Amino acid sequence: MNTLKSQVSVEYMFIMGFATLMAIPLLLIYYTYTSDSSDSVATGQALQIARKIVDSSESVYYLGKPSQTTLKLNFPENIYSTSLENYEVLFKIRTQNGITDIVQVSAVNISGSLPITQGIHIVTIKAEGGYVSITSN
Repeated sequence: MNTLKSQVSVEYMFIMGFATLMAIPLLLIYYTYTSDSSDSVATGQALQIARKIVDSSESVYYLGKPSQTTLKLNFPENIYSTSLENYEVLFKIRTQNGITDIVQVSAVNISGSLPITQGIHIVTIKAEGGYVSITSN
């Protein structure tokens, strides 16, 4: 009788060990997939924000000096830095593979600053003499 209990215990340990060995690779695959998805979403959001800023900047610039518009933008996490200089909008995003540059080129001169914190930000785009000024609240 005692031998039977020992055999059941050993078989149970083998089953649990096998289940654990099968679960570990699945957890690693899940973690890798979600990390890659997170990076893709963040870079996609940054690209969409950069496009909206460039499109709005060009519209406001061609309408003339008193023109301005306000955008409500949802900034992703892992933004390393932002830059609005000359004719481009640049986002640097931290990913698993390092820093990724997201660049959108504009037909008009852009200057100003953008936040690097995650969340919803209000961005004001205003036409000035010969360039577009961008500020955020």
